[in-house]
Amino acid sequence: MECTPGFRVWGMRFALGTIPFGTSVPEKEAFAILDRFVEAGGKILDTANNYPFWVEGCTGDESELAIGAWMAARGNREQLTLSTKAGARPVEAGAVSTVEVGGTPAEGLAAPVIRRAAEGSLRRLRTDHIDVYWAHIEDRVIPLDETLGAFHELVDNGLVAQVGASNIATWQLERARNLARSRDLTPYTHLQLRHTYLRPRPGARPPESAHVIVHDETLDYVKQENDLTLWGYNSLLSGAYTRPDRPVPDIYHHPGTTARLAVLQEVAGETGATVHQVVLAWLMEQGIVPIVGVTTMAQLEEAIGAEKVELGAELRARLDAPA
Repeated sequence: MECTPGFRVWGMRFALGTIPFGTSVPEKEAFAILDRFVEAGGKILDTANNYPFWVEGCTGDESELAIGAWMAARGNREQLTLSTKAGARPVEAGAVSTVEVGGTPAEGLAAPVIRRAAEGSLRRLRTDHIDVYWAHIEDRVIPLDETLGAFHELVDNGLVAQVGASNIATWQLERARNLARSRDLTPYTHLQLRHTYLRPRPGARPPESAHVIVHDETLDYVKQENDLTLWGYNSLLSGAYTRPDRPVPDIYHHPGTTARLAVLQEVAGETGATVHQVVLAWLMEQGIVPIVGVTTMAQLEEAIGAEKVELGAELRARLDAPA
């Protein structure tokens, strides 16, 4: 299995995204999906301490609570790679906020916030450690050394194994990694950004203000950093590749998208795979960890099937050819 050195991946190469677990995917259905994921060799679960706060009536606790209840019921915590995040959780009225997420005042990355967030996630997940702990968003108010120091403290205390940064620019990531090395702190060894097969229009930004998209510079940087693993979220564009009712986001509207979609259909037809499976295989063969969010067993089975798709150099070159 190809994987960026320094990151242990057992079983399947994609991570299961769990945003709707415990809400639009009720606990019983979530348990069934998680059971099947593990049965098929899946190990990596991705969540956050604010999923899904934007749904009316939700606090952001729901996804972690559902995963924690499932792990407690199954007794399988040590078989899993558990990924969760700090920062971007909405704050209570009157509380200090250093960032905004979709116009909502939210927690940033101050040391007390990170410590409190970790305690909450460990409690909800019913575990004594987190395998990959993320800075969910950028925070340009809190000093970087304070944030890195707080993550290092969690690692030093055995509560976190590795740390990563999500939704951060390449230059900020490089600055953080250099600072960590110079201060003998735990560096970010994981990067989580929005990434899929389609390429965004130059200069285009997603409507979700907190999202950061992978660009050529990102990929070049990751290739040069042997201890850095790239994770990609929104890898299947919420179904836009295959569902007429889910239009391709505006940021991908340019002539190159038409060419890429045509090649994608051709490769899917030649390999006997679905379009989604080709997209996932294309990502995984580059050593990228796609985060695949599912709400049904059929969606999960399709993702599992992507593990068997082997593109090889020739098909990858054809897929990469359109600009």
